[in-house]
Amino acid sequence: MTTTRDDIRNIAIIAHVDHGKTTLVDELLKQSGVFRANQEVQERVMDSNDIERERGITILSKNTAVFYKDIKINIIDTPGHADFGGEVERVLKMVNGVVLVVDAFEGTMPQTKFVLMKALALNLPVIVCINKIDRPEARPNEVIDEVLELFMDLDASDEQLDCPFVFASARDGYAMLDLNDEKKDMTPLFETIINYIPAPTGDPDANTQVLISTIDYNEYVGRIGIGKVDNGSLKVNQEAVVVNHHDPDKSEKVRISKLYEFDGLNKVDVNEAKIGSIVAISGIADIHIGDTICSPENPVAIPFQKISEPTISMNFIVNDSPLAGQEGKYVTSRHIRDRLFRELNTDVSLRVEETDSPDSLKVSGRGELHLSVLIENMRREGYEFAVSKAEVLYKTDENGKKLEPMEIAYVDVPDEFTGAVISKLQQRKGELLNMGSIAGGYTRLEFKIPSRGLIGYRGEFMTDTKGNGIINTMFDGYEPFRGEIAYRSTGSLIAFETGESVTYGLFSAQERGTLFIGPGEKVYSGMVIGQSAKAEDIELNVCKKKHLTNTRSSSADEALTLVPPRKLSLEQALDFIDTDELLEVTPESLRIRKRILDPTLRKRASIAKKNAMK
Repeated sequence: MTTTRDDIRNIAIIAHVDHGKTTLVDELLKQSGVFRANQEVQERVMDSNDIERERGITILSKNTAVFYKDIKINIIDTPGHADFGGEVERVLKMVNGVVLVVDAFEGTMPQTKFVLMKALALNLPVIVCINKIDRPEARPNEVIDEVLELFMDLDASDEQLDCPFVFASARDGYAMLDLNDEKKDMTPLFETIINYIPAPTGDPDANTQVLISTIDYNEYVGRIGIGKVDNGSLKVNQEAVVVNHHDPDKSEKVRISKLYEFDGLNKVDVNEAKIGSIVAISGIADIHIGDTICSPENPVAIPFQKISEPTISMNFIVNDSPLAGQEGKYVTSRHIRDRLFRELNTDVSLRVEETDSPDSLKVSGRGELHLSVLIENMRREGYEFAVSKAEVLYKTDENGKKLEPMEIAYVDVPDEFTGAVISKLQQRKGELLNMGSIAGGYTRLEFKIPSRGLIGYRGEFMTDTKGNGIINTMFDGYEPFRGEIAYRSTGSLIAFETGESVTYGLFSAQERGTLFIGPGEKVYSGMVIGQSAKAEDIELNVCKKKHLTNTRSSSADEALTLVPPRKLSLEQALDFIDTDELLEVTPESLRIRKRILDPTLRKRASIAKKNAMK
């Protein structure tokens, strides 16, 4: 018999990136008394990983729980970036409703549409929270209309359209149901969650069913499966069977060794979890997302949508440059292979495949950001390796035609830069679908563009719009191949010999383009030291010293002034490299190099490639 558990609410907080989800969760935690009055709390306490804190983005979904009037509210903070959309799709299976956070100035954005579409498809009730109403340029009433329009575009039902709106400033810690209400605290949001989000239901007397929606990993206990108890109950030491909706042959007997529930930011041991509880289960070695833990008497898997396929890949290669092994702690193919396969424990959107070479692995993910976060994590852990340029994953249809992934790109750009952006995106096989003006002298462009047309474009876009443009993308399925795209119109400046860069050599080199290095840096033959002003690659000797004669003193060198070098970040370097180049990644340095270091062999390979294309 189905019953309802009124003492629990399970919600996910969803939004476009940077609309204030994590800050909102912070406030709910503070105001529900999770922290002591005198406890120092970091900002965005839910973003636990260093990269999340530095970039201000959420990468992994996080579970927490707060109590309000004796009702436990399980909250899941989800990522906003499309590259981590796989996280959002899965966690929605654990909840009974969502809070959609929308910025009171920016309004509905591409990811708002993406996450809302997923929630509506699962028939989840939605509370709309218009956040950042303290911004001077906030326009909450217009944003309400935009949100309702979006609901209608996504074919929401009448019940879903009749959703409550809450106005909030997560930063200042208040929420209200009407813009004229008093600004006090988050009570209106808590009340709306309790009253509007349905309590979880299930049959407490039925056989156990728990769908695993997220995986955590811990060095000491291994994999931890997190999911909601849909039916029955789960006890410590209970015998169970693991089955999977997409893998009918899977049936593995297990014993539940430890159970945890969430309380604030901690996991607490429990002996039994009843329907509606979100639990973490450790002790099952190879548990996967999408598995259902059932009673042995009647193992029935819960249906689960397949995880979105990766669209982009790059090769992770053992570093073989002349400077290999000088800065990294883990440098061998075994180290790199073990680390990448370990990443698969928690990241379900990632694929790692062997290649023809034992020193190279093909790693596929959801986008450039997805892979660059992995590279940055490995680099911080002491790994040294090289990566190739990101390439998209093609498919073929039943007629043998080549298909490629497409994206819808939404571009907000100041009016004066519109022409430059349209022309660049059209060169990259983009097709302009819509164009309209928005507040503040900005134009919103909507493009359909191949995913590979966006590889390496973001840096250029920032330069073209003087840092004022915003670009957001959303995967839009596979379509026929659109033809070749020229990624870069300029060549590279390449070091001619191995040694240390010298001011004199760099001074004559800087006339040929933009340098990436300063004096006193180690270089080797075949290393890329800058961007050429022309289309072709130029080899330069930056280790060249001035010859001393009787009439010229060595101190005359000091009069040479160098333009400060352009230091590339990891993303900029990944954007810059061309198909015949690699990025050498070490804990201390990022160096761009040619795949073939020897100038003669490189020339031969280039001629052979041109002949093959004729």
